[in-house]
Amino acid sequence: MTAPLWPALLTTDQQGLDELCAVSAKGVRIRFADGRELLCGTSGLWNTNLGYGNPAIAAAVSEALAEASYLNVFRYENDYARRAAAALVELCGADHYARAVFSTSGGAANDLAMKLARHYHALSGNDRRKLVVGLNGGYHGMTFGAFALTGEDFGQRLYGVDQRLVRHVTPNDTGELTRLLERQGAQVAAVVVEPVLGSGAVPLTGEYVAELLRLRREHGFLLVADEVATGFGRTGSFFASQGWPEPPDLLLASKGLTNGVSAAAVVMASRQVAAAFTEAGAVLAHAETQAGTPLTCAAILATIGEMRRLDAVALGRRVSDRLDEELAALRHPMVAGTSGVGCFRAIKLRTPDGAELPQAEVPAVVAAVRRAGAIVHPGVNGVQLVPALTYTDADLSELFGCLRAGLSAYSGREVPA
Repeated sequence: MTAPLWPALLTTDQQGLDELCAVSAKGVRIRFADGRELLCGTSGLWNTNLGYGNPAIAAAVSEALAEASYLNVFRYENDYARRAAAALVELCGADHYARAVFSTSGGAANDLAMKLARHYHALSGNDRRKLVVGLNGGYHGMTFGAFALTGEDFGQRLYGVDQRLVRHVTPNDTGELTRLLERQGAQVAAVVVEPVLGSGAVPLTGEYVAELLRLRREHGFLLVADEVATGFGRTGSFFASQGWPEPPDLLLASKGLTNGVSAAAVVMASRQVAAAFTEAGAVLAHAETQAGTPLTCAAILATIGEMRRLDAVALGRRVSDRLDEELAALRHPMVAGTSGVGCFRAIKLRTPDGAELPQAEVPAVVAAVRRAGAIVHPGVNGVQLVPALTYTDADLSELFGCLRAGLSAYSGREVPA
C-alpha cells in the first residue's frame, strides 16, 4: 500500500522505511523511527550550522508565536521584519547594502533576484536586458525560475521549464564567459554564481571572481552571489563573497539564516539597486505569504545573536582546519580526490579500475555510511561532508570513522583506519 507521505527525491522502494524517518534531533545527532541515533554530517540540508535544538533560537521563535502569531509584509510591515532587515543590512555591510527583501526559500529567492535584476535594468532605461547567466553544475533550486537557472539536468525538459532567457557557462572558465558577453552582453541582466558550487563543492577561483568583476564594469550586468549554501559561516567568513575584491549587487541567503528552523530566505540589495526603485517610486511585483513573518524574523535575529555569542565563524574555521587533517589522512582505495572549502567539502570516489564512481551508485555508498553510523550527503560521483560549525574533534573523528567503515563495507574491503 502506498504511504500518504510523498517525500522528496526518494525512490519508491525507499519510501515508508523507518530507517529514513527522523523523529527527533539534538546537537549534531538525529534519532530515527527504527531506534538508531546517527551523527549528522550534513547540517540537516546544510542549514543547521549551529546544530539542532539551539535553546536561544527556540525561545525567540516561541515568544514571537505567542506575542505576534502571524503578521506579514504584504502591503503592510511588521516590527519583527523591520528589525531583522536592519540587522541583516548591518551584518552584510551598510556601506554597500541598503535593503532586505524577504522570501521563503533559496529557490524563491533566486526567482526574486532575477525579477529584481530585470526590473532594475528596465528602470535604468534598458528593458532589453532579460538574459540571466548561470554556471554549469550550479544549483539554485527547483521553483520554475530557479529550476531554469540550475545548471544540472534534473528533468527541466520533462517539466517544461522555460530556459529561453537563461544561459549557462562553465565555472572558472573566464574565456567562455567573456565570449558570451561579447556576443550578448547588452542583453544580460545578471550573472548568478554560487561562491562555491553546491553540487560539487567547487570554489570559484580568485582569477574567475576578478574577471567577473571586471566584466561587470564593462557590460553593466548585476552580479548576484547565491549564498544560500555558503552564508552564515559555512566557508570561513560570514559570507563567502566578503572575501571578494568588490561585493555583489545582490546577495542571497537562506539555509543557515534561521539555523534551519523556518522557511526563510532574503535577498540583500545594494544601495545602487535600491536607489533605482526608490527614485522611480517603483513597486516590485513579488510577495510571499510566509515571507518576513514574526516567527521567521525572530529566528533570524536570534541566529545572528547566537552566531556572535558562540563566535561561530571562528569555530567553523577550526572545524575546517581539522577537516583538512582528516581528509589528508583519508587513504582509501575508493577516494579519488577532495574539493571544497571551510565546512563544505566533497569527496570524489572511484571504482576498483580507477573510473569515476557511477552516479547511480552514490546512494548505495551513502546508505553504507549511514549503516556505519553517520549521515553524509550525496554528491557528484561521491559524497559531501557539511558538518555543523559546532562540531567537536570527537565528532569529526567519529564522522571519518563511519565514512571509512561505510566505504569499506560498500567496496567489500577491509581498510585500516
